[in-house]
Amino acid sequence: MDAADDLFTREDPIFANKELLEISHLPGEGRIVGRDDEISNLATAVNPAIFGQSPSNVLIYGKTGTGKSLCAKYVSKRLVSTAGEEDVNAMFAYVDCAQDTTETQAVQTIADSVNDPDMTGINVPDKGLSTSTYYKRLWRILDQRYDVVLIILDEIDKLDDDAILMQLSRAGEAGKITDCKLGVIGISNKIQYKDRMDERVKSSLCEREFVFPPYDANQLREIMQARADAFHDEVLEPSTIPRAAALAAREHGDARKAIDILRYAGEIAQSNGEPTVREGFVTQARERAETDRFRELIRGSTPHSRYVLQALALLSLSSGRQDGFRTSRVYEIYENICRQEGSDSLSLRRVRDLLKEHAFLDIIEQSKHSGGSAEGSYTKHQLLEDPSVVKDVLTEE
Repeated sequence: MDAADDLFTREDPIFANKELLEISHLPGEGRIVGRDDEISNLATAVNPAIFGQSPSNVLIYGKTGTGKSLCAKYVSKRLVSTAGEEDVNAMFAYVDCAQDTTETQAVQTIADSVNDPDMTGINVPDKGLSTSTYYKRLWRILDQRYDVVLIILDEIDKLDDDAILMQLSRAGEAGKITDCKLGVIGISNKIQYKDRMDERVKSSLCEREFVFPPYDANQLREIMQARADAFHDEVLEPSTIPRAAALAAREHGDARKAIDILRYAGEIAQSNGEPTVREGFVTQARERAETDRFRELIRGSTPHSRYVLQALALLSLSSGRQDGFRTSRVYEIYENICRQEGSDSLSLRRVRDLLKEHAFLDIIEQSKHSGGSAEGSYTKHQLLEDPSVVKDVLTEE
């Protein structure tokens, strides 16, 4: 029994409130750092909603970890509260389009999140209804319950098509809703996303566009310092946060990754039985954060999808060139890996498709080049991830 009593630590010597370092945690007003202008611009765009008028539709661009979702949720929550003070019944719905990729899934999520069946008498089941039926129920819910609704579509580029954007951005104009005003906030990590939108959707959805830049070292330091109370007093060495901020700013300017690094540094101190989170743990934490993030990115990918990435990693590690590698060269190394694995290689065309899929996930970057009349045009592929991390993760089994 004594051994069992000692199995678990009842008091965490490092973390006081570890939730503050979770990506899913939505900070309070005082914890949103370096995004005053972006918050103000977004609030201005949706401001008419507090008077029961139609908010502008907004498209937000920016790399991962630049505060897009955070600011959109924060402004939407503030809007709902302020509108209530003006006797306007407002609401917002959030859709993660990386999870709800189809039109049906997305509209079901929206309808379910804004519905109260006890008030509306409307049921929104998880599945089993046609897309058009989900829409009809959504329109009825909106008109019954609200004056204004904001719909946040996060990672909008992951949607299968633009169908739901067309429906939402033109719902009022088409007479689908008469008593409720609807606004859409689309969020994308890809600045080029708008280029592949339907022209009709583009004209109605892109009323206002904002680009969120990466955070600099000072902003990242403020962001992490604002979450320092995740740790017990005197646990963080003074140089730990500045070191983590400088490292993150130099490599990506991604607040999510920076917070991950800080959390992992604390966990390393914890596992080593150290009383303080030292600057030296930051480098180890960065490697662990990159490894875990990449492992999550490729979870569920096929063996050949991994072989293609492994080929690109091997090329990157064996060459000092930074401008990428041609498809033909990647394919050559890919075929060698297939032979080593005892697997038949896929066609060059299929490997091109796999490379495009990796580019869509921002694992690699593709660039078009022209070799003139002698060579014609060709594509180069470059890893955006650390090639040593890619190689280690892909070969760890």
